[in-house]
Formats: sequence, C-alpha cells, structure tokens
Amino acid sequence: MARNATNKLLQKAKKSKSDEFYTQLSDIESELQHYKNHFKDKVVFCNCDDARISNFFKYFASNFKELGLKKLITACYQEQKNDLFNIEEAENGFFYEYTGKKEEKDKPNAHDIVKFKGDGDFRSAESIELLKQSDIVVTNPPFSLFREYVAQLVKYDKKFLIIGNINAITYKEIFKLIKENKAWLGINLGRGVSGFIVPDHYELYGTEARIDSFGNRIVSPNNCLWLTNLDNFKRHEDIELTKKYVGNEDEYPKYDNYDGINVDKTEDIPLDYDGHIGVPITFLHKFNPEQFEIIRFRKGNDEKDLSIDGKCPYFRILIRNKRVQNLSQEDKKAIKQHQFGNMVADLLL
Repeated sequence: MARNATNKLLQKAKKSKSDEFYTQLSDIESELQHYKNHFKDKVVFCNCDDARISNFFKYFASNFKELGLKKLITACYQEQKNDLFNIEEAENGFFYEYTGKKEEKDKPNAHDIVKFKGDGDFRSAESIELLKQSDIVVTNPPFSLFREYVAQLVKYDKKFLIIGNINAITYKEIFKLIKENKAWLGINLGRGVSGFIVPDHYELYGTEARIDSFGNRIVSPNNCLWLTNLDNFKRHEDIELTKKYVGNEDEYPKYDNYDGINVDKTEDIPLDYDGHIGVPITFLHKFNPEQFEIIRFRKGNDEKDLSIDGKCPYFRILIRNKRVQNLSQEDKKAIKQHQFGNMVADLLL
C-alpha cells in the first residue's frame, strides 16, 4: 500500500476515534501459536472485543481446552451516539465470560452477555474490575489510545500480547519499556500482519486491499506489530554478525552530535565495534537483550536528532554490543591499533 494511502486511512481512524480495525483469525493464529505455554490455568481478558463477532474470542474459545485456560473474558465498548442533531438512547457496553462449559461451536447470544452500567470503555471502573481478575490481556486496542492503553496494563502489572502500529515503538513511553526489558516485539510485524477487517463505510485504500471469500473488506497497512511481555523464542536468538568495523571505517560514518557510528541495516552491524551504534528501529524485531544493550533513542548529546554532516537519518536507536569482549586476541589487537591511530590523528589536527 502506498504510504500516503496508508496514512490517510490511519488518520481517518484517529480522527473518528473509532479505530474500527478488526483482526483476522489467520493473523491471530499465526502469532498465538508461539505462546501456548503461557496460558495454562490463566484468565485471558480481551477488553476491546465483542464476543459475538471477535476473532480473538473465536480463537480462545476454540482452543480453550488445548491451552488449558481457566476463563476467557471479553468486553465490548459501545459508542455513545448523543449529539445536538442526532439524539439516540445511549447504549451500554457489555462483557461475556466463557469457562469452556458451553459447546465450542456455540456463540454467545443476547441472553449470555452481561450489560455494563456504562459504555464499557477499557478505562471505565467496570472494565478495570475485570482487568484485575485477569492474568493475560490479548486484543487489538484502539491505535489512537495506544499509549494510554499500555500505561494501564503496566499500572496493573498485567501480561499482554497486543497489536499496535509500528510507530508506537517511537513513543517515549513504549520505548522506555523496551529499553528496560519490560516489553518487546512479538514474532510478526509489517507484512507478517496480513490485514484488518474494516466496516462497510471505510474506503479500501491501496493495491493490497481486498474482499475475502467471506465478504470481509480487508485493508493491509503493512505497518503493524505485536507488542508483548510474554517470552518468545525470537528474543533469545543472536543476530548473526559477519561484518567488521576495522578496515571498513568509511562504511560507518560517525554522528556529528554523538560519539557513535551509523548503521543503515541491522545485518551490517559490525561485530568488532565496542562503542555505541545507531541502528534502524526495525532492529527491535531481532533484538536479543543478551547480545545487545539499548542505550537511548534518536537524540544526540545536544538533545537534537542524530545527524551526519548536518543531515538527520531516519529514527535511530543507539545500542552497544555486549559480546565484543568475546572477540579473539587478534581482533582485539587490531581494534586497539585502530583506536591508537585515531588518537594520534586527533592530536596532529
């Protein structure tokens, strides 16, 4: 999808605050398969989901026994539609509790759901009471309220697996969690999240928009990710480093306003550089906290964006390789010689 079309669609969602992007079952299955060991005897809360139509409910209900769940709770927000020109009776939000006693093929009906006194917003006192009862939150929250949504999960110390826009990792609140190893990226992002079901009133922007075999209208922004604090295999895999800094210094320009080198691709991170390295934000999808340390985001020592010859590359994350000390004696000697040569050159200037 073209970037301007994607931005137009997301801006439309932000403006309306409705965020009516519904997750496809295939994308839920693709991500959740990597976390099955986390759910035994746990209460799962999907607090942005109508159990009658939610694919999150469908996934957890149909896999209730396999996952060993204790309970599944879904809660749904109902937008209040009172305004000066269109006065309607306000609707209440509602929730539904599933304990595996009903046949898995059955869907909740009007007699099964429980009405909230209010609208069912995830920030409401009623929804928070359900949150307190839960162990893990799994859902697609409103993108326009993502910061506030994650802050609530942190406040109540909940495990979570949620969908967000890739740009969310540039929010200082979210980046702080990642830096402190309190949250990390899931397995799928970008085109790994294949698209969202949208209502009839949404325009189908972009070349990848489509209508599936069930008649669902699908848009594919290709700029979404899963954010979680559930452990997964990917964050324990080392990034294979094959390039060296010594002898290839010209490929790694230094920043004007920070003592560090710039790397445009994660695969180009040098294995022998002991200082700070600026990498693209997509690095976080491969980040192993045992291999690298995150230092800071985007800003130089002057608190301005990192720059090279006066120009600012796209957002960079400053990292340090924890494994440089494991280099061979020959590599260490080469690094020391290079550093000594730089010091002499600086003295001669």
